[in-house]
Order: sequence, then structure tokens, then C-alpha cells
Amino acid sequence: MNEQKNSAMREGGKILGGVLRDVQEYVKPGMTGKEIDAWVRAEIVRRGAGVAYDMLPKNESFPGAICISVNDAVIHGTPNDEELSEGDKVSFDLDVYYKGYFTDSAVTMIVGGKEKGAPAVRKMLSVTEAAMWEGIEQVKPGARIGDISAAVEKVLRKGKLGVIENYVGHGIGKSMHEDPEVPNYGKKGHGYKLKVGDVICIEPMSCLGKPKNYVDESDDWTVRLKDGSIGCHFEHSILVTETGYEVLTLPE
Repeated sequence: MNEQKNSAMREGGKILGGVLRDVQEYVKPGMTGKEIDAWVRAEIVRRGAGVAYDMLPKNESFPGAICISVNDAVIHGTPNDEELSEGDKVSFDLDVYYKGYFTDSAVTMIVGGKEKGAPAVRKMLSVTEAAMWEGIEQVKPGARIGDISAAVEKVLRKGKLGVIENYVGHGIGKSMHEDPEVPNYGKKGHGYKLKVGDVICIEPMSCLGKPKNYVDESDDWTVRLKDGSIGCHFEHSILVTETGYEVLTLPE
């Protein structure tokens, strides 16, 4: 394995995990996406990492340091001036850059505390996070991407959630998105065979209604559900080790 790469991604992942943990404590009803984004940007820099989204090509530039997806927005939500309300679902998706490598993670929460969310939304968060961990548990040398995909899909469908199929997980390292793709649906035994040293992002995306979605033309980034239902997103960056896996994006 490339120990320089692993060390850099391990350190960067801990920084990322700490920011995602702390932003959930920071968020309060009445805050705007832009306020939260400014706090996240300052924290990434304070902790010694780089704002990954600033490194996108100019024709793909993202207007913020973190994706903030509220209610019917599933992913790629841009920070704006709308105030968050108690009971809103908000998903945070964050990449950081550290010592030449990227890490990526996402979490979904309910503004004001989990108990403030509707029962169906609370269940969606629980099931989607469980699907992510079930996918992670499949990771080991020689496992197929389809093993992960099938495990994630099984949990989501058992929880009667819509499965977002047109956005997927991915490899990560020197670039934010690398091969292989990691879908949230599939068949065991199919797809790329994992090897020691691979780093992949496992990121189930689900919804309470139908999974059909579109990109909001107002910012050309935010992915919203066509039926206006609520979306959900969890993600970790995972290193394939000789004995299984290591989650790189947990806080220290």
C-alpha cells in the first residue's frame, strides 16, 4: 500500500470528520446556509486543510465550501440566504483537501434535534445510515462493488425508501471522483474487484417518495426530488486494508 497516501487521507479524513461532527452542533433554527458555509470554510482552514470545492475547474465552480441540501434537495445543495426551520431535514456533504489528497463524507440531520422531525423522516435517516454501514461491512480485498451495492439496496428497499440510482459513490484520492463507481443498487458478485489500498466512497441516497429528480435551474447544482418529498444522504471514505476496511472520515 502507498503509506504516504494512506497517512495523508487518514489525517485529512479526521479533519473532515471533525468538521462534520461539529457543524451538526453549530446548526440552529434561523441560521442560513451561507452562515453555515462561512463557519465550515473557516473551520477547514483553521484545522489545516484546504477547501476542496475551491479546486474545481472554473466551468464547474461550486459556490461554497460545503453542500447543504434541505428537505426535497437530495445532494449538491448550494448555500443560500434561506433560514432553516426547526424540523427541517438538512444534509451536509463535504470534501477536504489535505497533503495532496481528497476525502469525502456526508451526514443528514434534523434541525433542532432528531425528535423535532416527522416520524417518517427520522426513520429514513436511521435506515439510510444503516444501509451505508451495511455496505461498508462488505469491504475487503477481493470483494466486488456489486456486493456493496446489493447490501445497500437491500436495506433501503426493506425500509421502503426510494433508491436514488442516477447518482453514485466513487473512488477517491488525488481527485475528488475516481473509478470505480459505487452504485446504491446492484447484484452480488458483479463489478470491480477491490484490492488493498483502494479508497472508495460509499454513499447511499434515498427518499420518502419516488426517486426521480432534477437539477434546479436556479443554481445548476441542487438536485431536487420531482415529487417534492424528502431526501437523505450519508457517506464515508473507506480504505481497503489487508484484513478488511478502515473508515477514514470519522472524527478523532
